[in-house]
Amino acid sequence: MKNPLLNLSERRKSGIHSGIPSYCTANDLVIEAVLEQAKRFDSPVLIEGTANQINQFGGYTGMTPADFRDYVYKIAEKVNFEKDNIILGGDHMGPLVWADLKADEAMKNSRELVRLCVLAGFRKIHLDTSMKLADDPVNERLSDDVIAERGAILLKECENAYQELLKKNPASIRPVYIIGSEVPIPGGSQDDEEGLQITKPEDFERTLTAYKKKFDEYGISERWQDVIAVVVQPGVEFGDKDIHMYDRVKAEKLCSVLKKYPGFVFEGHSTDYQPKEKLRELVQDGVAILKVGPALTFALREGLFALSMIERELIPENQRACFIETLEAEMLENPKNWMKHYHGSEQEKYISRKYSYSDRCRYYLSSEKVKNSISKLFANINGVSEKITAGMLRQYMPLQYRRVRDGELSVSASALVKDCVKNVCEDYNYAVYGGSVSC
Repeated sequence: MKNPLLNLSERRKSGIHSGIPSYCTANDLVIEAVLEQAKRFDSPVLIEGTANQINQFGGYTGMTPADFRDYVYKIAEKVNFEKDNIILGGDHMGPLVWADLKADEAMKNSRELVRLCVLAGFRKIHLDTSMKLADDPVNERLSDDVIAERGAILLKECENAYQELLKKNPASIRPVYIIGSEVPIPGGSQDDEEGLQITKPEDFERTLTAYKKKFDEYGISERWQDVIAVVVQPGVEFGDKDIHMYDRVKAEKLCSVLKKYPGFVFEGHSTDYQPKEKLRELVQDGVAILKVGPALTFALREGLFALSMIERELIPENQRACFIETLEAEMLENPKNWMKHYHGSEQEKYISRKYSYSDRCRYYLSSEKVKNSISKLFANINGVSEKITAGMLRQYMPLQYRRVRDGELSVSASALVKDCVKNVCEDYNYAVYGGSVSC
């Protein structure tokens, strides 16, 4: 069976609007919401984990690639979603988390990581070798040749793993690959993006040339057909407080060059928080794979905060889950996941911990204390659901109020919170389903 992601460029060559969201998350409630809303579409769902989330050492989630697969499939079973319609992807697969090691050791770890991803059935691998390693020259730009050579080494490891996988399961689908050296920082920028530089067409073409050369050198030239996309910077980014909106006029030169390479599409990272119209323009212009991550957990956090405000209205103080306070205490007690990202006065950092677009609080949603607080919050809200008046729901969750009013949504804690996430998904659905192709 052919990898369904190969259809992206084929459909676009036929003039058919085609794209896919890439939901990059390891949060169980978010994944539930993503799968539930996708049931009405006859299309695969792409769910990805990053190298710092999942790797052979567990990542910050404690999961290996096989663990992540089983985790996602268990959620799919819970919501009655067909697992064969899920495409698992590995994002930033390479030496991202081992950049402080010398190249030999970092690449050894990277080879093992991509091998485990393929063996676990991941069908999309982003080969990210764009970062400098400990023994790379400090004052020189990492060359396209070095980046491409390391990428070719990883792809060859993937291919060996796929051949191993075929022996166990002859029906296994071959993975496709994403390359590209202009990779935004996972989770968004730390700074305002006034100086954001759109990828130059010549840089995109130089990337293709360098990789093609290394594929030939490493004897994997036949696998060039499995490279479907290049990560570029089309002019979208977000930071702590700001969103850099897509401007298709400024991206015109980059998008136009794609016409010369009909077998490829672009992959856009950090598309979070873009208006749905801008997301649709991105897809029309060739950015057919749209990465989204922090915006999903940001919406989840919004829903949890809203339920916490309802809890304050209806639950005695000594019985409350106090989710907002619990999350803040956990972030203060373990600051390593936000302290390098949030700056300014104590008041500014306090606000950022709650409301930053960078959404560093997502790293704390899986801690035992926070998860217990969420469970108690849900139990409290479900216990007083009949006391939640329409006016109260409209005050704190106006979008969900409309769906409850119209009989489309139940007043249950998990349903209300997941609906906040589904609102984000709907922007991406608008972007990828229907429309015209401009390049």
